[in-house]
Amino acid sequence: MKKVLYLSLGLFLTCLGIIGAFLPVMPTTVFLIGALFCFTKSSPRLESWLIQHPKYGPSLVAWRKHGAISKKVKCIACCSMLISFILVCLFASMPIPAYIGIAMFMGVGAYFVVTRPSMSAV
Repeated sequence: MKKVLYLSLGLFLTCLGIIGAFLPVMPTTVFLIGALFCFTKSSPRLESWLIQHPKYGPSLVAWRKHGAISKKVKCIACCSMLISFILVCLFASMPIPAYIGIAMFMGVGAYFVVTRPSMSAV
């Protein structure tokens, strides 16, 4: 039963990752990292497929082995968070504490991304 749940979640996360590859406001790699975790517990074939993917495989392997993120992805992630926050400020009507909460949440996310080792350093 656990294997089926992990497989289902892995497929769902893979679908989200594929959608994220085409939508600039949605991440890709984070969903594929989650899918890789699920496939590790449910499907060696799909795990191998993700690891051997020409575009995403190297990033997934670097994350799995070293917790590393490429400098390019770090830059894209932080810029995306900043742009998203600016768009929220421009187009959403919320109380000031909501904006502060969003800024803090994105700040924590950016801090996490920036403090991971870079792929070139591993």
